[in-house]
Amino acid sequence: MTKYIFVTGGVTSSLGKGIIAASLAKLLQARGFKVTIQKFDPYINIDPGTLNPYEHGECYVTEDGAETDLDLGHYERFLNVPTSQANNVTTGRIYKHVIEKEREGAYLGKTVQVIPHITDEIKRRMQLLGETGEYDIVITELGGTVGDIESLPFIEAVRQLRWELGNNDSLVIHLTLVPYLAAAGELKTKPTQHSVKTLLEYGVQPDILVCRTEHKLNQDIRKKLALFCNVNINAVIESIDADTIYDVPLLMLKEQLDKTVLAKLKLNNKNEPDLDNWKTFLGRLKNPTNEVNIGLVGKYVELPDAYKSIAEAFIHAGSANETKVKVKYIAAESVNATNVAEKLKGLDGVLVAPGFGERGLSGKLDTIKYIRENKVPFFGICLGMQCAVIEFGRNVLGLTDANSFEMDGDTEHPVINLMEEQKNIKNMGGTMRLGAYDCDIKKGTKAFSIYGKSKISERHRHRYEFNNAYLEQYEKAGMVASGLNPMTGLVEIVELKDHPFFVAGQFHPELKSTVANPHPLFVSFVAASLANKKATTK
Repeated sequence: MTKYIFVTGGVTSSLGKGIIAASLAKLLQARGFKVTIQKFDPYINIDPGTLNPYEHGECYVTEDGAETDLDLGHYERFLNVPTSQANNVTTGRIYKHVIEKEREGAYLGKTVQVIPHITDEIKRRMQLLGETGEYDIVITELGGTVGDIESLPFIEAVRQLRWELGNNDSLVIHLTLVPYLAAAGELKTKPTQHSVKTLLEYGVQPDILVCRTEHKLNQDIRKKLALFCNVNINAVIESIDADTIYDVPLLMLKEQLDKTVLAKLKLNNKNEPDLDNWKTFLGRLKNPTNEVNIGLVGKYVELPDAYKSIAEAFIHAGSANETKVKVKYIAAESVNATNVAEKLKGLDGVLVAPGFGERGLSGKLDTIKYIRENKVPFFGICLGMQCAVIEFGRNVLGLTDANSFEMDGDTEHPVINLMEEQKNIKNMGGTMRLGAYDCDIKKGTKAFSIYGKSKISERHRHRYEFNNAYLEQYEKAGMVASGLNPMTGLVEIVELKDHPFFVAGQFHPELKSTVANPHPLFVSFVAASLANKKATTK
């Protein structure tokens, strides 16, 4: 029978519930258990697909095309197992389903209420993955903070579900903050006590406390928390600030979080966790033999979480190359033809990031022109690839009006155009080309040497495509379409022949990079940037 773990948060948001959930899952997986993690978000948006990245960080896309919370990226990077639509549920999705059922008459004329109808739907979704028979343990992370009005139905659903499941088949981990008051020179447990008290008022007793802290918890603090929060002293887990999120599984192992969980769920320890590969990755990450400076040119650079998967993919690729990757975030709007050399000074490679809309477009084009002409390693993702196509059209092919139909609907040369099936779409949410699509790579190209195979699959999130009416013109001038979708012939990868590294993909390779499998495009780009650094410093 599947066991269920619920992770709640208290005192403040952004304590790292996703990292704790992913770290626990990694430890259980390393012991031989089949584990998955799901995220329940209390906002009313159906999904984060229409949210501004400044609101919620990046929108993470799964293999099956679900636009989801960025925490699912952590789950995949830690576990190396794909997530799906079922792994992310929002209040909006719950209410939409219940209201549609009410319109169909499914409730036989009864008054539809939060309890039982909304909570029943939440419970049903919480158990969907468990009922597949594929998992021994399902970890459910509840977004938001205990005490938030919008979180109440989820907490109530957990209370009911724990009662229905019975003893030993579920537990609650409450992640909380134990702040340090410098003036008093001590850690304070009161915020945690109040947070647990609020949870108790809703009928949920946490089994384990995970305490985020800047200073180590001494035995007196642990005893106090155990006494006032009604948990065993060995269930008070210290989560001290770490150098990298990839340290957290080992810190949780040291605190015996996994053993405590298994004891409470009455599960056999199976094996000691096999974390050799994880430790090897960490060893290379923390002891680099080289260093490179890579510029990330984008429009949301004030919030690095907007490019979370890209930042993590650089960490994976850096470890693979035993190289520390220092990412310099550059606002695309701040770049122009006169200052581009100064802005990119000292960079060994440049990535032009994905995004939507015209803001920052000219800065991205000036960036690409400079690095194309000066032979600086270039990597373009999604809009970054489209910008490379527009820049080449304008400055090499002489199509001075070349543009994307997204930016200019009246352009004479829409080298990036709208797909036919997209032209009549009115709703913005969930209507792009989303999820995994196949790509055939031409032999003899840079892309083929990077991937080492001719058939790949990558994840997408975009509405506009390379306009194949211009393909022959581009290829004659030296910009090669090295990757094509086998079904539609749409261009997936472009590269330049006479450049040390100039590769751009219409897809989002960062979404498939994990600790166990760093993405080859990122690994090769970091290697090319390192080679460029060595060549220029000779």
